[in-house]
Amino acid sequence: MFDPHQLIALASVLRRGSFDAAAAELHVTPSAISQRIKALEERAGTALVQRGSPCTGTPQGLRLAKHAEDISLLEQALARDLQTNQTPRAHLRVAVTADSLATWFIEAMAKLPEILFDLVVDDQDHSADWLKRGEVSAAVTASPTLPGCDAHALGSMRYLATASPSYLATWMPQGPTPETLAKAPCLTFNAKDMLQRQWIETYFNTRVSPPSHFMPSTQSFLDAARAGLGWGMNPEQLARRSLRRQRLTTLLEDAPLDVPLNWQVSRVLSPALKHVTTAVVQTARAQLIQPREPNR
Repeated sequence: MFDPHQLIALASVLRRGSFDAAAAELHVTPSAISQRIKALEERAGTALVQRGSPCTGTPQGLRLAKHAEDISLLEQALARDLQTNQTPRAHLRVAVTADSLATWFIEAMAKLPEILFDLVVDDQDHSADWLKRGEVSAAVTASPTLPGCDAHALGSMRYLATASPSYLATWMPQGPTPETLAKAPCLTFNAKDMLQRQWIETYFNTRVSPPSHFMPSTQSFLDAARAGLGWGMNPEQLARRSLRRQRLTTLLEDAPLDVPLNWQVSRVLSPALKHVTTAVVQTARAQLIQPREPNR
């Protein structure tokens, strides 16, 4: 068994990035934090913290820190079930897509004041990797199912291929074609972002690698499209106002790209996170595109 105070100290050091910050969070001295980490490393028989600025965890340290946060989530669920006077606040590490964070996820977070969120932002096709490695407890991901997880369909994030009117007049005066799409600069969130290529393959049945600006910020991505730097796949929710004001226009009419999203929760923690799942699912389904029910 590991000492809970030592585990909490480890989780705080890795979350805050330093012994001093962890000491301030836990209302103890930096010396006490150092002693707890040293004792825990001796108990584990290996280094758990890579000292630096910021401090980072070894693989063993990250695993133990995640274990400490899991315990706090379970204790919070128990306190809630027992209806105790005070429900401790717990940290929850979640992998979420940048576009979800910019559109609907914060609204779900606001419904959960008893949770302190530690968010990891990654592409929808890669956020599941954080769950597979055991580094987060839940994730918003494009993956429909993951071993050891409970999956909840959220709906689809609708993306529109958008650009400024001046950009289209310069690069695609007759509309997009495979030839113009191969030459015209586009916007790419990061190296993992395949949305622009997926849209081209879907509507033009071809594969091209257009010149690209890398723009790893949801707001800057939208701003860059409005400024005429390139075309890109913007979430409809974010692009709607600019489309109405004609600061953006779509490359093709009625040509969306819908990306299904799921909420994946570690099955071990699923009961403890039931209230979190309810908030996330309800918020997402109210804002994302939902599948049409078949005609009866």
